[in-house]
Amino acid sequence: MGPHAAPFERAEYERRLTATRRAMAEAGIDVLFVTDPSNQNWLTGYDGWSFYVHQGVILPLDGEPCWWGRMQDTAGALRTVWMSEACILGYDDRYVQSATRHPMQDLAARLIGMGHGGVRIGVEMDNYYYSARAHAVLETGLPEAEFVDATALVNWRRLVKSAPEIALMRRAARISETIARLAIDLAEPGRRKNELVGEVMRAAVRGVGEDWGDYAAIVPLMPSGADASAPHLTWNGEEMRRGEATFFELSGCVRRYHAPLCRTVHLGEPPPDMARAAAALTEGLEAGLEAARPGNTTQDIAAALHAPLRRIGIHRPNRCGYPVGLSYPPDWGERTASLRKGDLTVLEPGMTFHFMPGIWMEGWGLETTETILIRDSGPAETLCDLDRKLFVKP
Repeated sequence: MGPHAAPFERAEYERRLTATRRAMAEAGIDVLFVTDPSNQNWLTGYDGWSFYVHQGVILPLDGEPCWWGRMQDTAGALRTVWMSEACILGYDDRYVQSATRHPMQDLAARLIGMGHGGVRIGVEMDNYYYSARAHAVLETGLPEAEFVDATALVNWRRLVKSAPEIALMRRAARISETIARLAIDLAEPGRRKNELVGEVMRAAVRGVGEDWGDYAAIVPLMPSGADASAPHLTWNGEEMRRGEATFFELSGCVRRYHAPLCRTVHLGEPPPDMARAAAALTEGLEAGLEAARPGNTTQDIAAALHAPLRRIGIHRPNRCGYPVGLSYPPDWGERTASLRKGDLTVLEPGMTFHFMPGIWMEGWGLETTETILIRDSGPAETLCDLDRKLFVKP
């Protein structure tokens, strides 16, 4: 294992492979080709900013997985994966962003050479990193193979975290607390948003104690005033103003593991409707934590949250959370279960979610969120420790 490999014992990776192969067998998949960088990392430990080119993990039902990617990135694989050098495969740079050839031609030839030219191959069809052209070229190169949609097959195996994974999320949570408090402390009229973000990102990378900070899968989201009515705006160079609210959607990251945390600051006295919404949101969060017990469902958390909001006339049609843990850009969610009406995923100990009930109204927005851990019994644990309220600064 390379010197920068993920800090897990070989037994942890064997556990992951066993769970994935069990799911493959149930789906009738002989070989799984994994392109999601989070899933690649989870299975092999591979960690590098190379997901802008085609790469992936080849996982057969037996034997070690192989990491396959651009030749110059094989050095990074050698330093991060747990497998032997024989399981690191690279394609020539002539395939990179070429109009006349494609990396999937190389992959197809390798799969044929491995004896997988006529088997059932699972691919992550609905994935940021697997393009329509990639699939078309792979199909052309493997005319005897049958392709199966294996979207989220690995993702669902990641839903219940192991003890070592939860330990990394707790470390990330300490960074989340630190940068959220910093953002609240620095928020003041006249401070330029980009300067505040710069301080937050600096602190996030510096980390806490011995835990250095990795880059988060989502950049800081910090819209103010009317911009905060939109959930996914980032920042600009404008000054913060009295009479406006700014929400901070942030996460620390340790070895690719996240613990998102959001809080909102209002500069000056907030309007009555925002104050009422903040109080109802806090009540809903507390109710949701009580409902987040093993044996209940993800739908139960959403129902508990929405009851106090409905009492003051706020209807939230969108989901209020999703699983989190190990992730790469552009999203720290795991893209499996959702905290919303109709999702009947049964809660199990070890599941971790970003309980994310943002409120985006006409002219303003409000976010107070928690990363939660489903315990063996009782209500969920919040990994971060920061007051759940609308922060008001005179």
